[in-house]
Amino acid sequence: MDPTKIIFEWSYLEIFFATLGYFLFLYFVLAPLFQSTCRFLERKHFLTKIAEGEVSRDQVNFEIRHSVSSIIVFGFSSLPLIYVIRTQLVSLASDTLFNIFFGIVLLNIWNEIHFFVIHRIMHLPWFMKRVHAIHHRSVVPTVWSVYSFHWFEAFLLSTVPLTLIPFIALSPLAIALYPLTSVLLNYSGHSNYRFGSGDGPAWKLFSTRHAEHHYKRRQNYGFATNLLDWLYSYKTRKK
Repeated sequence: MDPTKIIFEWSYLEIFFATLGYFLFLYFVLAPLFQSTCRFLERKHFLTKIAEGEVSRDQVNFEIRHSVSSIIVFGFSSLPLIYVIRTQLVSLASDTLFNIFFGIVLLNIWNEIHFFVIHRIMHLPWFMKRVHAIHHRSVVPTVWSVYSFHWFEAFLLSTVPLTLIPFIALSPLAIALYPLTSVLLNYSGHSNYRFGSGDGPAWKLFSTRHAEHHYKRRQNYGFATNLLDWLYSYKTRKK
């Protein structure tokens, strides 16, 4: 399906339901597939669990309930993005292979910065108590916790493309594929699995770091890497 046609020819109501359906697919179809893959790789000794013990059904129900709420917010968040494109407040790049690849990479890099800033704010006492506490109810994270947010946090996290596109033209397909790449990284960080023993190169430690953040509620504020955590702590030490 041509994303350009959707952007310029579909009604806002159609776009809302299309976005809603897309995120429901990413959540309810990909989450169990990712979980099953992790369990298969665990049996083959490629992955190990970070925290032992079964997660309660109550926790999973809580995560799903709040994730559905977040998905509804994500559905609405596509509308201002469509508006600024239709009114030519921003420009789009063509859907060439380079532009698609470049756009996806750029969106994920920007998401790392965007997430780090939002995440640090969410850990301020007022926001932690009233907003971010919902996500941290998942002390042991699961694939179902990836979108388990307070609606306000879901809104802030949904603005990644909207806050980047005024400065850099992105291809429609890159914007459309970005949630897929983002949620796969999210599943990796919330699956409660790590590669091998979790020791070694940085790429082996990603899921370990984010899982530790869930039960420690400090450190590892980044999304996919700890680079911004390191830069932030280095700047603090230099003061």
